[in-house]
This record gives sequence, C-alpha cells and structure tokens, in this order.
Amino acid sequence: MGARVVAIVLASIAYVIGTYWLMTRPGNSPWNAVGVLAPMLIAIAVGAWRGGQRWLGAIAAIALAWLCAEAVMGVAVPTNLLYLGQHAGIHLFLAAGFGSTLRAGHTPLVTTMAARVHRELSPGMVAYTRKLTLAWVIYFVAMAGLSLALYAYAPFETWAVFANLLTPISLALMFGGEYVLRYRWHPEFERVDIPAMIRSYRQTGKPTA
Repeated sequence: MGARVVAIVLASIAYVIGTYWLMTRPGNSPWNAVGVLAPMLIAIAVGAWRGGQRWLGAIAAIALAWLCAEAVMGVAVPTNLLYLGQHAGIHLFLAAGFGSTLRAGHTPLVTTMAARVHRELSPGMVAYTRKLTLAWVIYFVAMAGLSLALYAYAPFETWAVFANLLTPISLALMFGGEYVLRYRWHPEFERVDIPAMIRSYRQTGKPTA
C-alpha cells in the first residue's frame, strides 16, 4: 500500500510538472493537448468502465482517440482553451456531482462516505457531513470561477501557476484543514486513517455521483 501511494504521488508530481512545461513552452504542437488531457481521459475511461458507467468510459476513450487522430494529422487544437476546459471542467463536474446529492430525498455524498467508515452517525455528525458536502461544492465552484477569471484577465503564465501549482496546494489545505477542524468541532467522530478514507471514496465515488 505504501509503495503504491508513493508511486501515485510521484506520478502526480511528474504530471503537474510536465503539464506546466507543455502549457508554457513556445510553439503550439498538435501533441500538447494529448499530453495534457490523455492522463485525465484514461483515468475517466478506466474508472467509469469499472464503475459500470460504460457509456462514460466509451466517451472518454473516443475523445482520447479523436485527440490522437488530430495530432497525427497535424491539426493543432487551441490548447489554451483545452487546458482551461480541463481545469474548470473537472471542478464544475465535481461541484455538480457533490451538489446533486444535496437534493431532497438524497443522501449527501460525504454522509454516505462517512457511514462506510464510522460505525454509527449521530444527528450532529449527519448535519456536519451535509454541511461539508456543501463546503466542497462551494470550493469546486470557487476554483472553477477563479480559473475562468484568471484566464480572462491575467497573463496565461499566471493562470498556469494557479492551475498546476496552487490548485493541488489548495486541495491539500482543504483536506488537511477539514481533518483538523472535524475532530475539534466533533470529537465524537471515530479516528480513521487516510487509507481508510481513500477506500471509502473509491467504494462510494461512482462517476454518476
């Protein structure tokens, strides 16, 4: 498990560095879009296929094949817009996914995840996990809004720093800050480790969520 986590972290760091280099290097190679979007599309395709969402996996695979075909033919896709679509699109997709579970008659996503980890949820814990689901929705919407604003009004290099460097940092701060505040505000929560939380998300986080 430890080696797998280290490998994922190293691969993520390499992807962030590689993506930033592709975004800021001179020229507009047809393969830039493939290098940036291929890992995301592969992850969506594999995850959706395993989660039973075959149609979503097929769409991701077709999109990847289209990008590769465009690159082979030498067609330079407007890469800056694709980078923006990648960053803002992922956050809006997550916001919609988390937000859809807040509708009447549905169980908030974080509540569902917590129920898989903790033996029993008190009314206070249920209320907290619902508020936390809403907090994640606000976070994802804010990140997408900042992405669009920086792309429109700031130099592209500034947007690239935000998308590739500040976004992972803000995500880590969001996770870490919530972890600390959770046990300060609600000590009744049973202590769980990070691997257990990841397993809970993998069991719960279907592409349609």
